[in-house]
Amino acid sequence: MTRVLFVTSEVHPVIKTGGLADVSASLPEALCTMDHDVQIVLPGYPAAMAVANASGARRRAQLNVGGFDVTLWQTQLPGTAVVLWLVECPPLFDRPGNPYQCSEDEDWPDNAQRYCLFAQVVALMALGEADLDWVPDLVHCNDWQSGLVPVILDNTRQRPATVFAIHNLAYQGLFSHRIFQALELPDSLWRFDRLEFHDQLSFLKGGLVFSDQLTTVSPGYAREVCQPELGYGLDGLLRYRQSALTGILNGIDTRHWDPQTDPLLDHHYSARSLGNKRLCRRDLQRRVGLDANGEGPLLGFIGRMVEQKGIDLLLAVLPELMDRGCQCVILGSGMRDYEQAALDLAEHHPGQLSVTLGFNESLAHRITAGADLFIMPSRFEPCGLNQMYSMRYGTVPVVHRVGGLGDTVFDPQTASADQANGFTFRSPDPPALRAAIDRALDAFRKPKTWRKLQRNGMAGDYSWQTRAREYTNVYRQALAARQSADHD
Repeated sequence: MTRVLFVTSEVHPVIKTGGLADVSASLPEALCTMDHDVQIVLPGYPAAMAVANASGARRRAQLNVGGFDVTLWQTQLPGTAVVLWLVECPPLFDRPGNPYQCSEDEDWPDNAQRYCLFAQVVALMALGEADLDWVPDLVHCNDWQSGLVPVILDNTRQRPATVFAIHNLAYQGLFSHRIFQALELPDSLWRFDRLEFHDQLSFLKGGLVFSDQLTTVSPGYAREVCQPELGYGLDGLLRYRQSALTGILNGIDTRHWDPQTDPLLDHHYSARSLGNKRLCRRDLQRRVGLDANGEGPLLGFIGRMVEQKGIDLLLAVLPELMDRGCQCVILGSGMRDYEQAALDLAEHHPGQLSVTLGFNESLAHRITAGADLFIMPSRFEPCGLNQMYSMRYGTVPVVHRVGGLGDTVFDPQTASADQANGFTFRSPDPPALRAAIDRALDAFRKPKTWRKLQRNGMAGDYSWQTRAREYTNVYRQALAARQSADHD
C-alpha cells in the first residue's frame, strides 16, 4: 500500500473556487479504492474549521513554524472515509470569503507568507517531523499554492517521492524579490533554473523544477503548455522536463452527476429513456423566466464571465441566435463589463435570455439537464468539467477545440457516427463559434441524428477509476525515481 499525502488549497465540499476542489475530493477517494492510503491536507480556513468542529476532529499536533503557532487537526472529508488534515493558523487562514482574495480584484497581500507556511508544515508532515503516526511515501502537490513543498523537501535525506500537478499554468504564484527575501528562502534558489522567473519569485516554478514527476489535467493541455502560446514563459522548462510530464484527463463524480438519480432535479432520465429531459427543459424555463412555449434550441453557459472562458464570444453571437428563435441561460460571475453586457442583452430579449450572476449549485444542475446545447467557447481550457457533466446529461456541447475540451468532445466532421458527441471549432472568434452552433442547430432539427449525439455522450466513461489507474502509474515512476536517487 502506498501512503500518499495529497496537498491542496481547496477541496469540495469544504471550500471551492474552481475545478481543483472537485479533483481534490474525487481523486483521493478513487485512489483509496486502488490500494493507496491517501490523506488530504488543507489550510484551516474558517469553512474548513467549521467542518472540523462539526465532525469531532482531533487535535493531533501543536507546532511553531516561522514564529506562528500551528495546530494540526485530523478529521474526514465529509461523505467519505478519506482522512483530512487541517493546518490551523488563525493569523494567516482565519479570514472570510475567498481563500486567495480579499476582494474580487485583489489578492490577500500576504499570500506568499500564508502558502509558504502551509508548505513548511506539509514538509514536516512528509518527513515524519510533526509528531504524527503516519508518514507518506509520496507527496502529491497541486498548483502554485503547494509549489514550495517539493523545494523544501529537495535537500532532505530519505524524503518521500513528489508529484506536482498543473491545473492552470496561468496562475503561477508570482511575488517580488523583496518577498523572496522576507520568506528567508536560501539565496541559492534565486536562479533562473530554480525559483527566479523574470526577476520574480515563482511558487509554481518550484513545483516544476523540484518534483520527481509532473502531471497536467489532460493530454491536450500537456502538449499545449510545452508551446509558447500557452506556456506562459515556462514552456522551455516544461519541454526540458517533458519526459517526466504526463497529461491525465480529469474525471467527474458520477454519483453526484447522474441524471437518473440527481436529487437536484425534479425529473430523472437515462440514455434509453430521454423523455423526461424535455420536462427538465420546461422546469428550467419556468424557473428562470423563459418562454415555456419556445420550442427553439435552449443554450446553456455556466462559468466565470472572463475572457479566458470566451463569454465575449458568446455575447457577440447571441443577438443573432435570439432573432432565430433560440433561448439561452447564463449562470456565472466575473468581470463587471461582461456581467453588465449580459444583463443588458437579457433586458432586450425578455423570455429568451436569462442571466443569473453568482453561482447556484441547484441551478447549475438544472441547466445541465434542461439545456439542449452547452456552450464552452474557452480560449484555453486545461481540462474542463462542464462539457463532461453536460454529455452525461444528454446535453450536446459546443466547444473550442483546446486542452481537455479537444480530448473529450468529438465533432461529426472528424469523428465516426458512433463516436461523435458534440461540436468543436478551432479559431476563438465569433464567426467560428457561430458556424459550430449553426451545425449543431442543423443536427437539432434531425431527431434521429440528435439522439445519436446525445446517447454517444451519455455512454462516455467520465469516472475517476480509469484516471486513478493512470495516476498509479505516475506514482510508480516517481517512487522509482526517488529510489534511484537514494542509491546514487
